[in-house]
Amino acid sequence: MKPWKVILLVFVAVIVAAVAYGASVIRRGFSARDEASTLETVVASAVRKISIPRVAREKQNPWKDAATPEIMAGARAHWADHCATCHANDGSGQTEIGQNLYPKAPDMRLPATQNLTDGELYYIIRNGIRLTGMPAWGDPELQQDDESWHLVLFIRHLPRITPEELRGMERLNPKSEAQRAADEEAERFLNEGAAPPSHEQMRH
Repeated sequence: MKPWKVILLVFVAVIVAAVAYGASVIRRGFSARDEASTLETVVASAVRKISIPRVAREKQNPWKDAATPEIMAGARAHWADHCATCHANDGSGQTEIGQNLYPKAPDMRLPATQNLTDGELYYIIRNGIRLTGMPAWGDPELQQDDESWHLVLFIRHLPRITPEELRGMERLNPKSEAQRAADEEAERFLNEGAAPPSHEQMRH
């Protein structure tokens, strides 16, 4: 068979497969509760890879060999306050928001994230990922955003995070108004002997 015929057949097969896949998606509907398909995952990963400029991928973390306990503590606090709502303190993505995004927040302890270069992680933090729940963070005018580089250090640490670190981060997670009210009631009870908070308050 002539080469041009082979190319034409492959092209037609791809078009037919795309149409069939699109029809199946339309029949199911567009729910964010669905799991991303293998095809979507592969395509999204490939697009993300080529969308990060080579110079950005190859950037080295200037703090890689200078990560003091103070820097890591600051990165943990930053993560707990800004990132854990979607990604969880341990990076698992097992939060209400993280699991209801499309695609779902990834487990950042796994190779799919850990195998990215430091430059790729920094670029994603700074620029976000289109058509996902990942926004762009940091001041775009900064030539070097040290806080984002510190977060890269923390992401590298996620597979080895300790129970003690996680307990400390829980105090830094954002709280709802109901949670803050319950905490204030509990504090008032301890300090002034007022009525303790109800179970309903503690649950919310």
